[in-house]
Amino acid sequence: MLKRVFMAPDPGRARLRFAARAVLGIALAVVVCLAAGHSLVGGVTGGLAALLALFTVADPTVRGQAVTTALLPVTGMPVLAVAAALHDQPVARDLAFLAVVGAGVYARRWGPRGHSLGVFAFMTFFVAQFVHATVDQLPELYAAVLLSVLSAAAVRFGAWCYERRLPPAVVPAPETGTGLARVTTRQALQATAGAGFALLVGQLVSGQRWYWAVGATWWIFVNTASRGETLVRGFRRVLGTVFGIGLGFLVALPVHGAPVPTLVLVAIAVFGIFYTAALSYTWMMLWVTLLAEMLYGLLGVLDPGLLALRLAETGVGALGAALAVLFVVPVTTHATTDAWIQRALRCVHACTAETAARLAGSTTADPAPRVAELEQLLGRVRLSVAPLVHPLHPTPARKRRARRVLALLDDCAREVRGLVAVAADPEASHDDRLAAACWRVQAAVEALTVGDAQPLRHAADPPAEPALAHLHGLERALADLAEPLRASSGSRLVGA
Repeated sequence: MLKRVFMAPDPGRARLRFAARAVLGIALAVVVCLAAGHSLVGGVTGGLAALLALFTVADPTVRGQAVTTALLPVTGMPVLAVAAALHDQPVARDLAFLAVVGAGVYARRWGPRGHSLGVFAFMTFFVAQFVHATVDQLPELYAAVLLSVLSAAAVRFGAWCYERRLPPAVVPAPETGTGLARVTTRQALQATAGAGFALLVGQLVSGQRWYWAVGATWWIFVNTASRGETLVRGFRRVLGTVFGIGLGFLVALPVHGAPVPTLVLVAIAVFGIFYTAALSYTWMMLWVTLLAEMLYGLLGVLDPGLLALRLAETGVGALGAALAVLFVVPVTTHATTDAWIQRALRCVHACTAETAARLAGSTTADPAPRVAELEQLLGRVRLSVAPLVHPLHPTPARKRRARRVLALLDDCAREVRGLVAVAADPEASHDDRLAAACWRVQAAVEALTVGDAQPLRHAADPPAEPALAHLHGLERALADLAEPLRASSGSRLVGA
C-alpha cells in the first residue's frame, strides 16, 4: 500500500496538479465565505461544497465540466432546504434522506454528470446533518454554497484549467438494459436498503452522529459495480478509517482546534484526498478521516470518544453495504467482470480494424480514440477483478487465473498501442500479410467474445516488419488468453 502511493508513476504530474488545484480552490472558497461575514458553519459548508465541485465533476470535456459545475447548486439547494426544514422531524427526515440516497445512485445511469449531481445532492443532505442546519440558517448556507462553487469554478476553469491542453477524456458508453437488468437500478435498491440499515443501527449507536453510518454506506457504493467490488471497498474504508483515527490520536487531538495548525493540517488532508484518490481508497479514507477530525476540532467537539464513535459508525455503514449487496438483487462479480472483458476485447477488435483501414490508405480511419477507450475499459476490468486478486481472497486458483487474464489483457493493450503508433507513420504501407493478420486477430476476438474460447493458432515466428510484429504479439496474447477464459467452468473468467 505504501509502494502504491509513494512509488506510483504520475504521468504529466496529473495527480499533483489535481491535488494542488484543489487546495487552492477550497482555500479561496473558505476565504471568500469568511470575508463575506459568514460564520464558521458557513465557512465549513462552503469549503465542503468547493471540495465536491472540484472532486466529483468528471465530464470528458471542459465545457461539460463547466455545465455540471453550474448545475451543482441547482441540485443541492432544494435538498439543503428539505434537510433544514425536516431538522426537527426525525421520521420524515430519515425517509427523505433514504430517498436522496436512492435517487443519487440511480442518477448514475446518465453518466458522469448524473453521478456528480447525485453525489452533490447526497452530500448536501449529509452536510446539513453535520452542521445541524435549520431553516433560519438557509440564507447563509445558500450564499456559502454559491460563493464556494463560484470560487472553485474560477480556479478550475479560469486560473488553472490544465485540461484545456489535454485531449478530451474517453468515457465508456453507459450500460444498456431496463428495469433490474440495469446495474444502476439494482445499486439504487441496494444502496437504499443498506443506508436504511445503517440509519437504524447508526441511531442506536449514536443519536447525534448516526449520519456517519449512512455516509459510509453511500461512499462504499460509489464507483463500484458488483458485489465483490463493494465488499472490498467496504473493507478498505474501514481500514482507512482505522489508520485515520490512529493518526488523529497523534495529530488532531494534540492540536485541539488551534486555528493555524488546524488549517495547515486541513490543507494537507485535502491534498492527500485528491492525490491518493486514484491510487488507493484506503489512503484516501485516511485523509478523509483526518479532515473530519480537524473540522470537528475547529467546531470544538473533538475528543477520543468521538474518534471511537466514528469507527463504530463506519463499521455499521460497511456492514449495511455488505448485507445489501449480498441479499438485495445482487450483482455478481463474475457477471460484471465478464461484461467488461468482453467490451475490452471488442475494443481490441475495433482498434485492429481501424488500424488496418488506416494502413490501407483510408483518410477517415483513426484508431487513436479506440486506444484511449481501451485504456479506460482495462481500468474498469482491473477494478472489477480487484476482489479476485485481493490478498484475502480464499481461492488461490481463481486468484492466479484472474492475474493471468489481467497480464494478457495488458499485453494486448501494449501491442495495440505499438500497432497504432506504426499506423501513424506516414510511410507505413499495407500488404496482404497485414490484412491476413488483422483478419486473424478479429476472428480471435470474435471467438472469445461469443464464448467459444478454444485454443487459437498463431504464427510461430514473428515477422520483422513493425506492424506485423505487433499483430503477431497480439495474436499470441489472444491465443494465450483463451486458456484461462476456457478454464473457468463455463464462465469467461473466474466464476462468482
